Amino acid sequence: MRKQNHPFKLTLLSLAILASFSAYAHAEYTESETQVAESDKKIKKSKESTKSKEDKTVEFEDMIVTTERADSLVGIAGSASQGNVGQEQLKYRPVTRPSEILETVPGLISSQHSGEGKAAQYYLRGFNLDHGTDFLTQIDGVPVNLTSHSHGQGWMDTNFLIPEMIKTINYQKGNYYAENGDFSSAGAANIQYFGDLPEHTVKFTGGSFDYYRGLVMGSQKLGDGNLVYAGETVHNGGPWQVSNEYLKFNGVLKYSEEHGDHGWSITGMAMSADWNSTDQIPKRAVTNGTIDRFGNIDSTDGGRSDRYSVTSEWHRQDKNSKSQVMAYGLYTSLDLFSNFTYFMDDPINGDQFGQPDERFVTGAKASHTIYHKIGQFDSESTFGLQFRNDNINNALLKTKAQQVLDVTRKDNIWVSSLSPYFDNKTMWTNWLRTDVGLRFDGYRFNVSKSNQAANDGTVYDGMVSPKAGIVFGPWAETEFYLNGGLGFHSNDGRGVNTKVDPKTGDKVDPAVPLSRTYGAEVGMRSNWIKGLNSTLAIWWLDIDSELLFVGDAGTTEASHPSRRYGIESANYYSPTDWLTFDADLSFSKARFQGHPAEGSYIPGSVETVIASGATFHDVFGGFYGGPRLRYFGPRALIEDNSVRSKETVMLSAMTGYEFNKHWKLQAEVFNLLGRKDSGIDYYYGSCLKTDTTCPDGGNQDIHFHPVEPLSFRMTLSTSF
Repeated sequence: MRKQNHPFKLTLLSLAILASFSAYAHAEYTESETQVAESDKKIKKSKESTKSKEDKTVEFEDMIVTTERADSLVGIAGSASQGNVGQEQLKYRPVTRPSEILETVPGLISSQHSGEGKAAQYYLRGFNLDHGTDFLTQIDGVPVNLTSHSHGQGWMDTNFLIPEMIKTINYQKGNYYAENGDFSSAGAANIQYFGDLPEHTVKFTGGSFDYYRGLVMGSQKLGDGNLVYAGETVHNGGPWQVSNEYLKFNGVLKYSEEHGDHGWSITGMAMSADWNSTDQIPKRAVTNGTIDRFGNIDSTDGGRSDRYSVTSEWHRQDKNSKSQVMAYGLYTSLDLFSNFTYFMDDPINGDQFGQPDERFVTGAKASHTIYHKIGQFDSESTFGLQFRNDNINNALLKTKAQQVLDVTRKDNIWVSSLSPYFDNKTMWTNWLRTDVGLRFDGYRFNVSKSNQAANDGTVYDGMVSPKAGIVFGPWAETEFYLNGGLGFHSNDGRGVNTKVDPKTGDKVDPAVPLSRTYGAEVGMRSNWIKGLNSTLAIWWLDIDSELLFVGDAGTTEASHPSRRYGIESANYYSPTDWLTFDADLSFSKARFQGHPAEGSYIPGSVETVIASGATFHDVFGGFYGGPRLRYFGPRALIEDNSVRSKETVMLSAMTGYEFNKHWKLQAEVFNLLGRKDSGIDYYYGSCLKTDTTCPDGGNQDIHFHPVEPLSFRMTLSTSF
C-alpha cells in the first residue's frame, strides 16, 4: 500500500508551489489574439482582386470567429451536431473532475467507476464508450485516445486537462469529417489551450472529503513571442471508507510567436498522479450489510499514471491559401490494479489483476488549403496527411495486493498508421453549399516478444472512407443539413494477432483489424428567435460485426453487428447580456442486429440524457454563477433487458463574488438533492467470501459505483 498523504502537508506543499510560480509573474499582459477562420468555417463570398484579368486570384474575406455557444454558427457549421464551447461557459460550470468539461458536448456523460486518477467512463449517442473508444479527443490537435491500451482500446485519460487553460472545445458528432479518423465514429472534440492570457492568476480550493487544489497560471512577453504557464496540484480523498488519496501534479508551458501571416508554437505538458481505487461494488454486499455504499471489497486496488508531451506547430495564411504543420511526441505510463470479480476465479488469493502500460507515441499532421473557384463558384480544397506511431509495452498480470503472482500475457506492440485525406467545400449559390471528403487509413499491427510466441505477428490493413455534407439556407437565420459518411475503428494490436488464448491455450480467431462504421444525419440550426441558438439532429450509425480484444481477459471476444439511432436537441438562450439558459436533450436507441439468442439490447448503452442550466454574471456589483441539472437515464444492463439501471439525477450549483478585478471568492455545491444514485452500473457475475455458493460464472448481480454525497468546495483567487 502507498504511504498516506497528510492533508495539512499537502496544503503547505500546494502553497509552496504557488509561491514559487508566482515569483515569475508580472503585472504586464497582452491582449488575447484574434482567432481567424479555420478551414472548416464558412466560405465567404469572394471579391475580385485588383489584379489584371490575366492574373486573377480568389480573395476570401476575413472573418472573425468567436468561440462561445451563444455565437451563431449559421453559415459556418457543416452539420447540426457541430459546435464549440468557450471559456465563458466553462468558468461558470461546477465541475468535480476535468473529464466533466466534455459534458459541454450535448448528450455526452462523463462518469467514474474507480479511483479519480483512472480515465473516466463516457456515454454518447447510444454508446457506452468505455474509457473513450469511438469518441476522438485531441488537445491542440494531439490525439488523447491510446490504441492497444492494456485496459481498453481507445483509452482516453483527460486528467491532465486544466479547465482554466481551455480557450475552446470544438466538437463534431458523427463520422462525416475527413480530418477525423480512428475512434471518431460517435464524435470528436478538439480542445484548444490559450496562447495568451490577459492576467496572472493564483487560486486555492478546499472542500469536502479532503479536497485541495492549488493553481497558478498566466502569460508573459518573452522575446518576439509569448510564454503561457500553468501549474496545479490536486488532492482528493473522497467519501470512501478507503480514501482515494488521489494526488496529482500537473503543468503546461507554451511559447508562441505570431508574425502577421505566419506563426509557430511549442508546448510542453507534464502530469503525474497516484491513487487508491474505489471500484464498483456488488449490490448484495450493501443490502446484506457487509459493507456500506462507500465501502470496498478489495482495498488494495489502485494506480499510478504519468503523461509527458512536447508539441510543435507552424502555420501560415494568405489570401490564396493556408498551411499548417505540427509534430508531437508523447510518453505515457500506467500501473493499474483492479478486482471486479473478487474471489470468483481464485478463492484463495482473489481475482486482482494488474495492467501496466508504457508507451512512446510520435506523430505528425500537415494540411494545405487552397482557395479557388470551380467555374464561377467559390471553393476551397484541403489536402492533409496524418501519421502516428505507438511503441507499447504492456501486460496482463495476476496479482494480490499489487504483488505479481503470475503473468497472463506480456507483449511488445507496434502500431503505425498513415492517413492522407482530401476535403472540398464549395458554395454553389447563396443557399446551397457542399462538403465532400475522402480519407484513407493504412495500419500496421505488430506484436513481438509475447509470452505466448504463437501470438507474435504482423498484420496490415487499410480502409477508404468517403464523407459528404449538404447545407441548405440560410432562410430566416435557419439552415438545414444532410450528412453521411463511412468511418471505422481500429482494434487492439494484440487481438489482431492473437491466435491462442493466453489462459487456456485454446485456439481463438484473431480480431478484425479495422471495423467499418456507417453514419448519417439530418439536422437544422436556427437563430431565428433573437438570443436563441437551437439545433435539432436525427442521426443513425451502424457498426459491422467484429471480434473485440478484451484487455481484462487478455483475449478476443465475439461481438454482433449493431445499429444505433436517435434524436438530439441543443438550445442556448441569452435574453440579456448577463443571463443565459441552456437545455440539451438526447434520446438514443441501440440494438444488436441479427436477432441474437441472448437478446438484442446492448448492455450499458445510454438512452436518455438531459442537461440544463442557467448562468449569470456581473449581478449586484459582482455576483456570478448558476445551477446545473444532469439527468442520466435508465439503461439495459443485460441483453434481454431484464435488468436495468435506475436514473441518475445530479443537481449542482456555483456562486461567486468578484470583489474587484483582483480578488474573487467562489463556492461550488454538488449533489444538492442528496440523492443516493449510481454514477455507473454493471451486471455480471462475481463471488464474495460471504456468498454461500459460487457457481460457475459467479453470482449474477448489479455492481455499482455510487455518486458522491452532498459536498462543497470553496475557491479564493487573485489576479494581477
